[in-house]
Amino acid sequence: MLFSGRAYPELAQRVSDLMDVELVPSRLITYANSEIYVRFEESVRGCDAFVIQSHPAPVNEWLMEQLIMVDALKRASAKRITVVAPCFPYARQDKKHLGREPISARLVSDLFRTAGADRIMSVDLHAAQIQGFFNGPLDHLSGLPVLADYVEKKYGGDDMVVVSPDAGRVRLADNWSDRLTVPLAIIHKRHDPTKANQVKVHEVVGDVEGRTCLLVDDMIDTGGTICQAANALLDRGAAKVIACATHPILSGPAQERLNETPFEEIIFTSTLPIPEGIDIPKMTVLSIAPLLARAIREVFEDGSVTSLFTNKSHSGPQG
Repeated sequence: MLFSGRAYPELAQRVSDLMDVELVPSRLITYANSEIYVRFEESVRGCDAFVIQSHPAPVNEWLMEQLIMVDALKRASAKRITVVAPCFPYARQDKKHLGREPISARLVSDLFRTAGADRIMSVDLHAAQIQGFFNGPLDHLSGLPVLADYVEKKYGGDDMVVVSPDAGRVRLADNWSDRLTVPLAIIHKRHDPTKANQVKVHEVVGDVEGRTCLLVDDMIDTGGTICQAANALLDRGAAKVIACATHPILSGPAQERLNETPFEEIIFTSTLPIPEGIDIPKMTVLSIAPLLARAIREVFEDGSVTSLFTNKSHSGPQG
């Protein structure tokens, strides 16, 4: 049985259409004091439940809603409960950088487990170590094949180089480089420790002059990193710059920054809804629903999800 929260019902509906399984009718209400009420309008006893919820802003509200949905299923005797969180909440807080800081991604994993989740399914975690935070199976799906297939078809003939926007994304860029069989370049940058969301680009390591540069990241939030990286590449003679990221968070000044930077194209998947009012003409959003639908089907049928962890192209339902 498939269940959808209110954060991004369109994604859950696309998954249900691909699987030919109806979403379970649910009552989800936010009371005047902001408390959330959930009730499922069909029996869920003994079912294999998949609770689909994206986590755009306000993240805390949608996280709490999903936790309450899981609790309701546990108390209604669902046999197995899988949390489907395409963009894992608090994934960037995966370790302590300084003393007296939390590890919030671990806290979120513990909350899901305590609420009654048996399994978690997510796409492109910010840090792979989050898989170990949850005391149960965590299916870490890769959005790379969805993005790479599109890039390959549209830009395959170009003289391309994959570029990591910082040292932390080198592993991701290396996977892209292997998938597309193109060279790799790296931008070395340093965060300003006194200012949030501000970076300073230092240098480009690799040959980018006259080439189509594919900047890859797991998410774009305020756009500071990716835009400074693009400008650094153009300053060093790149012919054009394409940006690819799985999660379109797009907070605050993201729209202005992305529109002011001369990207050829900015490509996302649909793990998160595009925030209301965002208008980025060069943006393309590819559906992640086929990947989620296939993963849910494999888990339900006790099949293999191993192929969905990899960066290779895969077949499956389209839509």
